[in-house]
Amino acid sequence: MYEPVEVVSNEAVAADVYRLRLRAPQTAPLVRGGQFVHLRLNRHAAHTPLLRRPLSVCQVYGDELLIMYAVVGTGTEVLAGKAVGDTSMDIIGPLGSCWPIEEDVRTPLIVGGGLGIAPLGMLAHAFRDRGINVKIIQAAQTAERLIVREAHERVKRDIVFATDDGTCGYHGIVTDLVREALAERAEGAERTGDTAEAATMFDVAYVCGPEPMQKAVSEVLLQAGVRTYVSFERRMACGVGACLGCTVPTIDGLKRACADGPVFAAEEVCFDDAIASRVH
Repeated sequence: MYEPVEVVSNEAVAADVYRLRLRAPQTAPLVRGGQFVHLRLNRHAAHTPLLRRPLSVCQVYGDELLIMYAVVGTGTEVLAGKAVGDTSMDIIGPLGSCWPIEEDVRTPLIVGGGLGIAPLGMLAHAFRDRGINVKIIQAAQTAERLIVREAHERVKRDIVFATDDGTCGYHGIVTDLVREALAERAEGAERTGDTAEAATMFDVAYVCGPEPMQKAVSEVLLQAGVRTYVSFERRMACGVGACLGCTVPTIDGLKRACADGPVFAAEEVCFDDAIASRVH
């Protein structure tokens, strides 16, 4: 769906990290957790960046989309300068696959690193709305960059943090907290008399963040037998699967992040090839 949008708010929440709210009454009700929109920065001016920008949707509030983004180049610099009331932009969306939620899920795990926590926002709220107990592990370089921290704390108290510099939560890498979460479930099994294997298993895990982090976390979870899904960010020209510019290497060959993803089963992804092929 094509839709012109209006900027409701656009504010910095950390160094070079912004929170953007767009009014999009036609698109917003259709978005599901894990999907993205393809944003054109100015539909009236020829001098603005030509290509659209794929932006994951963090949350939907009525007819508004909440998007978190980092200023990393010309396009996002232009976006950071958009003022409240701006109506020069438009989107195509929602695009891509969403996070799958099977009916029998009881103990999901969410792991987000840096801005990767944003595409997991709608998923966390979906579990809350279903009354499902979800554990969230969020990691970032510093406490300041633990974006949407307060929102996730309102969703669920079973949330732990890791920071590279130790300014909040665990001082270290997120895989340590994932291993700890698995070990805690095994210890709980011993106390209740359940099998350690059954208690160690989260029903499913959802991971998003820097690709080396996704690789490391997925390896730990898959080794423990946990069904795991990841989300890949790629630069996109078309956003609808035509240009093949956003491919991700998988065991079944190259797949398109925009049309086949961005959500993939972790066991299908060739992480080393994906990381090596990433265009920054």
